[in-house]
Amino acid sequence: MHETSPTARALLCLEMIQNSPGITALTLSERLGLSDRAIRRYVAILREAEIPIESERGRYGGYRVGRGMRLPPLMFTSAEALGLVMAAVEGRGASDSTEPVGSALAKIIRVLPERVAGPARAVGKVASPGRRAEGAAPDPEITATLVEARESGHRVRVEYRPASGRTIEIDLDPWAVVVRHGLWYLLCWSHTANARRALRIDRASDVHRLADRFTPPVDLDPVSMLEEQLSQGWKHEIEVIVEAPVERVRHWIPRSIGRLEADGSHTRLLASTNELAWYAEMLAFVHAPFHVVRPQGLRDELAALALRLHNASQAPPG
Repeated sequence: MHETSPTARALLCLEMIQNSPGITALTLSERLGLSDRAIRRYVAILREAEIPIESERGRYGGYRVGRGMRLPPLMFTSAEALGLVMAAVEGRGASDSTEPVGSALAKIIRVLPERVAGPARAVGKVASPGRRAEGAAPDPEITATLVEARESGHRVRVEYRPASGRTIEIDLDPWAVVVRHGLWYLLCWSHTANARRALRIDRASDVHRLADRFTPPVDLDPVSMLEEQLSQGWKHEIEVIVEAPVERVRHWIPRSIGRLEADGSHTRLLASTNELAWYAEMLAFVHAPFHVVRPQGLRDELAALALRLHNASQAPPG
C-alpha cells in the first residue's frame, strides 16, 4: 500500500464504501492498512471531488455513498433497469450481495436515480427464483409500467389473457409484483371482478396507467398473500382436518398449498387444486393424523398412494 498514490487510495476507499454501505473508519483502516486519520483525509478528498460521502456518528455509525452520485455511463430506463433485475433473479444469486451477481446488481442500483432504483429494488426483495415454464418470460416494459404504477399509487387498465386464451380488459390496483417459482405475478385488487387477484405478468399484453389513485392495504405481506391466493380457486375444493395445532402444521403445509385455520387443538386445511394425485403427495408430508372431509377423489388418491408406498416397501420378488 505504501507505493500506492493518494488518488488510488482514495478510489480504493470509495470502492469499499460503495460495496459495504455503513462501513466504519476502523474497518477501512484495517483493510487498507492506514490510520484513522488517513481514512478521514481520503474521505475529505472524495468529498472535495463532489462525491457525496455521508457519515453517521456513534457506535454503529459509518460511511456510505449518498444518492447524489451519478455515473454517466449508467443511464437506464425503468424497463432496462428492471430487465437487469429480472435477468439476475432468474440467474439466481441476485439477493445475495456476497455473490458476484448480487454484488454487481447492488452497484448498479446504487447509482440509479431513485425513481428507477426504487421499483427495481422493490422487485428484488420479493423475488424467489425457480424453474420457469417455457415462454413464461414477462415483458420488461409491461413489468416496469406495473411496478411504477404501484410505486406512484395509480390504477391501471390491463389487457390480460387468462388460461382460457380469451383476452379480457381489467381495471386494477397493482399492489405488488412478486416472483415465485420462476413466474412473475401481479398481486392486485381487480375492480372488474371486485376481488383480490394474482395475475401472471407474462399473460399481460398491454398496460395503461389511469388517473385514479389507490392505497395498498396497510398490512400487505405480498409473498404470504400471493401464496394464499395461489392455493384457492381451482377445480376441486379441499377440506382436511389435521390432529395438530396450527403452529406445527405450518412446518408441513406452505401457504401455497392451502389456508390453515385453528379448530380447537386441531387444524382445518382449506384449499383447492386441479391435481388431486399431486395434492395427495403433498399431504404425505404431514407428520400427524389427518382426515379428508372432502372430496372423495382425494381419499381415493391417498389410498392409491398408500398402496404404491406399501408395494414399494415389500422385498423384490424372487
